[in-house]
Parts: sequence; C-alpha cells; structure tokens
Amino acid sequence: MNGYDAVDRALLVALAADPRATVVALADRLAMSRNTVQARMSRLEASGAFLSFERSIDPVPLGFPLEAFVSVHVRQKELSAVVDEIAEIPEVIQAHGLSGSVDLLVRVVCRDAHDLFRIDGEILAIEGVERTETSLAMGELIPFRLGPLLDR
Repeated sequence: MNGYDAVDRALLVALAADPRATVVALADRLAMSRNTVQARMSRLEASGAFLSFERSIDPVPLGFPLEAFVSVHVRQKELSAVVDEIAEIPEVIQAHGLSGSVDLLVRVVCRDAHDLFRIDGEILAIEGVERTETSLAMGELIPFRLGPLLDR
C-alpha cells in the first residue's frame, strides 16, 4: 500500500479486526511500545487514514429502520448547488458523484415509505434536479470492510 509502512499496515490490520481496541491493547497485540502505537495512530489520523466514526452508528435505534438509494439526475452546471442543498437534508447519510447516466447516488434513511416519499420530494424540489429513481435497500449483503484489502 502506498504511503504506509509495515508498522502502519500492521496497526491498520489490528484495527480492522478490533476497531475498539485501546492503544494499550494494540501495543500489546503488536509487541510495540504504547508510545510508538500512540504516535503512529496520531500520524495516521492526521493524514486522513480514518473515516468518520459516525459510520459505525446504526440509524435503526434512532428511528430510521429503512434505507434507500436515490439516483439523481441533475443539470450539470448546477451540480455543486444541488449537492449543497442535498447536504442540508438530515436523512441524507451519504452521496457519491457518478460517471454514466446517473449524476449522484444518494443514500438516505427514513422512518417508513411515507417518509421516503417526503425525502424524495425534497430532493426533487431542488433547483437543478431533473429526476430521481429511488430503490429501497432490502439488506446489506457485504458490509463496509477493508480487511481483505489490508490482508492483500
């Protein structure tokens, strides 16, 4: 992996296996000093190696049991403004710009079908959005993971 040495990779593999491991536990597992692990963790964090820890929070207990993906088609010159407005919708938990026929793939959580209809309507009401296609997520079959890449 570019930018990470063997110690960094070992630390990342250990964190992928146990994301809640303390610095002391990681130091023990990797046979390193606590100070070395702490310094490496700080450097990795400062370099942007870690994604948002919000990713680990389950929206279901918060009252949002349904998840959907909204494919958004926009007028290209208005893409930036559309993204800014979509980001203001609290139920939007992630969005990706895409190449191809769809411009944005927006991941949303909702309370029920009526809530999803409302959210889709909010997206459609944004100036520059031409149309949407919404797909209800039936279940996560492969959760977010990097372990196999780290093991490679």
